[in-house]
Amino acid sequence: MEKSNLDLFKEVQSNTVIDTSKKLRIGIIGTGWIAAAHMENYLKQPDVQVVAGCDLIEGKAEAFFKEYGIQAKCYRSHKEMLDDESLQLDAVSVCTYNRTHAECTIYALNKGIHVLLEKPMCVTIDEAAEIVKAEKKSGKIVSVGFQPRLDENMKMIKKIVESGKLGKIYYIQTGGGRRRGIPTPFGTTFIEDATAGLGALGDIGCYSLDMVLNAIGYPKPLTVSGYKSNFFGTRADYSNYVASGHPEYAKKFEVDDFAAAFIRLEGDIVLDFRIAWAMNLDTPGDTIILGTEGGLRIPSTECWNGSVGGAMKLYHEVCGAQTETEIPIIKTKGDLFELKIRSFLDAIKNGTPAPVGTSQILYNQAIIDGIFKSAELGKEIEIVIPKC
Repeated sequence: MEKSNLDLFKEVQSNTVIDTSKKLRIGIIGTGWIAAAHMENYLKQPDVQVVAGCDLIEGKAEAFFKEYGIQAKCYRSHKEMLDDESLQLDAVSVCTYNRTHAECTIYALNKGIHVLLEKPMCVTIDEAAEIVKAEKKSGKIVSVGFQPRLDENMKMIKKIVESGKLGKIYYIQTGGGRRRGIPTPFGTTFIEDATAGLGALGDIGCYSLDMVLNAIGYPKPLTVSGYKSNFFGTRADYSNYVASGHPEYAKKFEVDDFAAAFIRLEGDIVLDFRIAWAMNLDTPGDTIILGTEGGLRIPSTECWNGSVGGAMKLYHEVCGAQTETEIPIIKTKGDLFELKIRSFLDAIKNGTPAPVGTSQILYNQAIIDGIFKSAELGKEIEIVIPKC
């Protein structure tokens, strides 16, 4: 039996054809553990050639490429690599620690090179503004590494909000955390101020903020009253330090392991936020979006994994009766990290906007920066977005 026209259409739509006539030449800045995820997923793409990498630690980049059996030119600094015009780089992945995200990204943009920037975007709002300025001037794109956006459940949250089923949004509660989850398996770059600048706020807080802010269209943040603490990371008897045999990490801990804030957004929306690397609780609570016509409960996860912790529930009225509609978990086709890589490459090749653009994440960074500053001052502050 011949296939119907509809069946033929479905078959065409399900097959993505990647043009391999021109391979994008990629460099990797920083060859630590997150760079491995970038490399592994670049290697899955038929239109990519990873040609160079750099790392401050002597021999680290060479060992990195040797592990993957790749012949690539290695450098000790991002400037040395990006200055080498013979590489003819199309794009770079910035996989360095937080404090150098802005520096490396801006230098690459000034060289006319696209950037896939790992999260958080940077440390301060001023750095974020400078990235946006450099991006606009260069005509290239920066995509920030928020792969959870590509999860089908995250997309469903946005669809529900945009459908109008919730009515006018007026209150959001969000956050996440770990009972014991300060990230030190790879050393202390996540916990020292000189390298990280931010702790739980920058590491997983940015994800939680993006989940809800993206759903409601990223309204401008206006004010914030923030709090942060480090009761667990500074204790030598912290369980993960003891288990790993590194109680000395307590003396090196200089960032936040818990943060909370009350944020006012444009549109008369308030955002109640909390995030934790360590706490005496399994979760700080589900994400809740309240509107005048309905409410949405998004179950928390034990540890942020880019999705939701279970079936979501929509609370609404049907013909005057209060009811709840369960929204089953939707399976995302493909690995989120690979989807992040692929969407970045497609944007470059098709001349389309960045999958996760800086104009939105600028507001995400402004909130994080505001929480930090408010906590330091011990009072509510206005969030000021620099002109860029």
